[in-house]
Amino acid sequence: MIRLYDHPLSPYAQKVRIALREKGLAFEAVTPGGLGAGGVAGEFMAASPRAEVPALIDGAVTVFDSSLILEYLEDSRPEPPLLPVGAAERVRVRMIEEIMDTHYEAINWALGEIGWFKRAEGALAETLVAAAARQTHGFHAWLEGQLGEREWFNGSAFGWGDLSVAPYVAASAALGNAPLENSQLAAWLARVMRRDSVRETVAEARAFDRGAVDVADLVRRGLFKREYRDHRLEWMIKSGGVEIVLAGLEAGNIRFAPDFR
Repeated sequence: MIRLYDHPLSPYAQKVRIALREKGLAFEAVTPGGLGAGGVAGEFMAASPRAEVPALIDGAVTVFDSSLILEYLEDSRPEPPLLPVGAAERVRVRMIEEIMDTHYEAINWALGEIGWFKRAEGALAETLVAAAARQTHGFHAWLEGQLGEREWFNGSAFGWGDLSVAPYVAASAALGNAPLENSQLAAWLARVMRRDSVRETVAEARAFDRGAVDVADLVRRGLFKREYRDHRLEWMIKSGGVEIVLAGLEAGNIRFAPDFR
């Protein structure tokens, strides 16, 4: 059976879960220990040298990075296909995926830093939350254009483009930044949430038990280290949160990808 190292709250992992379910593939989902503290090891670290979820193990094959995992699944289990037909359409949905995985993901991630991990309060928090709302609605306008008159981002049928958007927009809606009422994107979100693969995956994320642990306190004590890299670091700096980055570096409660061995 396929083993998927993931975390229910990771939108990258959610993409893979949706794809596996669309292809009817059984899988074992495993959350690696030590992920939040930056202390992962063993089989997961061997499969994912960046120490990031998701990572997939399929017999002797190991794959990390959600986009590469989707490519592998499409190559190794081509039915039912998730990519549209034709080079132009395929690159179109891959470009949508790239934007969602980078710039869009950073917004929801930052709201978690503020709301759950309490890295900012008062005026700074208000500034960052307002920036997140403004930027999210800008991306929603962009997504409206990408969707156009299509029923699905993939075209006439659900596929790669849709599973690349669904985890992020569903999370935004839960965070208070839903698509505009009566918009094409809002209608698409309602449609996609009725699909079994998406509904089940989003439900798993929303049901995740954070427990009674005060994760903000763990962050303050340096026992829980959030990964700041690429688009996330860029978002914090450009949106007014550079002091959060500097404070995290000083306190040692943010991390980056580990060195390869």
